[in-house]
Amino acid sequence: MTSPAIEVLLVARRIANHAKHEGVLLDEKQPRFACDHLGAVLADSVLQAGLNYKTVVRPRVLDILRTHPRCHTISSLTSIIQDRETGAFLNWRHHEKVSRFEALVIFLQRWGIEDVQDLRTGLASDEFCNAIQTISGIGPKTVDYMACLVGIDSIAVDRHVRAFAKAIDVERDDYYFLRASFCCAADLLSLPRREFDGWLWRRATARTQVQLAFAV
Repeated sequence: MTSPAIEVLLVARRIANHAKHEGVLLDEKQPRFACDHLGAVLADSVLQAGLNYKTVVRPRVLDILRTHPRCHTISSLTSIIQDRETGAFLNWRHHEKVSRFEALVIFLQRWGIEDVQDLRTGLASDEFCNAIQTISGIGPKTVDYMACLVGIDSIAVDRHVRAFAKAIDVERDDYYFLRASFCCAADLLSLPRREFDGWLWRRATARTQVQLAFAV
């Protein structure tokens, strides 16, 4: 019986080989910069699930950075909640994501998180990462996504990552196995994990655009 560590390594090698075949080492490198604006990080993390990033999420995050430069701490975000301005801050009306954002701010306040540096420290702790997932709608993918935004070298297992795994017939699809395998693949490729994560997203997005072009 193959040990879990060996199984991860074997799958990681298949992922790395396929990524090399797809040109990951030849494509222009696009380093991912960490965001130091806590309001933008939390908005991005809450809005990204199930929405088109380029047309829906990114414009809202950029608008927050442009029009709310001082909303980069939990104290400032708490004031927005108290003033009932969360929907306007996110430029979002549906209560689910608005409530999730507010729950996240309250959670971080209780944990003594004030800025991105504090959040980065918290996300390095298993205790914190487990606790934050008690918030409705916050799962391991959101936690890893948030970690990538603040500069922690990780990979968020989203549908693009799962599609890549399915394309090379990886049978196991549990979150933590795939994360470990793709992180290991990035290491085998000598690529920062966040950059590999970004490459997987750009690759999937480019393919979707090609498919839409042919469908027109």
